[in-house]
Amino acid sequence: MAAKRPMRAKSAKPAGSQPTRQARRAAAREAAALAQRPRFSNATAARRDILVVGNDAGGLRDFYHGLLTIHWWTFFFLLVAVYLGANFAFAVAYWLDPGGLEGAHRGSFADAFFFSVETLSTIGYGGMTPKSLFANIVVTIEAFTGLGLVAVATGLILARVSRPTARVMFSRICVITPFDGVPALMFRAANQRGNQILEAEASVHLFSEVMTKEGFPMRRFRDLALVRPRQPMFALTWTLIHVIDETSPLWGATAESLAAGGAEIVVGLSGVDEIYAQRIYARHSYLPDEVVWGRRLADVLNVDALGRRVVNYHQFHEVAPLEASGSD
Repeated sequence: MAAKRPMRAKSAKPAGSQPTRQARRAAAREAAALAQRPRFSNATAARRDILVVGNDAGGLRDFYHGLLTIHWWTFFFLLVAVYLGANFAFAVAYWLDPGGLEGAHRGSFADAFFFSVETLSTIGYGGMTPKSLFANIVVTIEAFTGLGLVAVATGLILARVSRPTARVMFSRICVITPFDGVPALMFRAANQRGNQILEAEASVHLFSEVMTKEGFPMRRFRDLALVRPRQPMFALTWTLIHVIDETSPLWGATAESLAAGGAEIVVGLSGVDEIYAQRIYARHSYLPDEVVWGRRLADVLNVDALGRRVVNYHQFHEVAPLEASGSD
């Protein structure tokens, strides 16, 4: 097997220690930085280090998808912009017809704008009413437009809110450590939401460059079989183990060979959320420098003085020296 490589991950802290606020903030910044590293699990055409040439942009066909995936603040900004823009456009139409609105000051753009707001929102206070034929035609168009805007906005908000999402946390590092007398790749996942993920399934693949028999380099996925690829319920933590034997793509690999081949260990996890009753998905990946050799994952399951089982997520990303583990 591979020789040990220098440690990068922090060793486990004493079980009773609690991180300070500064330590938690530093850990959050580190996690954000790790998530932004270029890797296959976050590879999209929108990434700055990826240049896509010759692909059809999709135009309006992908507009709905974009509205579902943009940030919430951007989404609300667009809603407000569309709402104010539509009212502004119809206000200009009312303003171009002086005297077309009963109860409005002649030539007042403010009155025309607020009448448009009342019409588009179907409020109708009664202080201003359309008087001319042109104004009535604009009111008819605006009322129909308002129905469509409200329906689209309601549907988008409902689709965004009701879309099931997973809060699955993966350990920032994985380890290669002895398991039942043979080397094994280990990492863990945690269900941060605290509910049950039913019929949970996980798959792990080695994404690396291989040489074909014809001598051409090619990027390929190779399966890394797990000791337990599925479990009926996933509530707290789950340690995923791949045994490195003669059939494993990692057999004979070293830290240097993984780095030279641009390897990446890609993880996919899915299951049925018991609240949504829909399938949710999570993904993660490990780069060669996130694989720690010759260490084990620190214990996160303990029993306190009252006999209660304690899950210590402060230790979730830590490693410990190779010695007997005190937890399952």
